[in-house]
Amino acid sequence: MPRLPRISGAQAVKTFKRLGFEVVRQRGSHIVLRRGLAGCVIPNHRELKIGTLSGALRQAGITVEEFISAL
Repeated sequence: MPRLPRISGAQAVKTFKRLGFEVVRQRGSHIVLRRGLAGCVIPNHRELKIGTLSGALRQAGITVEEFISAL
């Protein structure tokens, strides 16, 4: 499994949008994205921790390979 890159919250949201997700709502710095029944929450921070990004991918049901190819 390839390693996840260090990216910002804005870059993560753009990548999720490329994968078919859309922004449903935002409260503070937390952006909620949804595609069908799958969804995830991305904090809009300058740099996301690897564990945070990994958890968002798990919530969304996306593999690391899919995410990196869309990045």
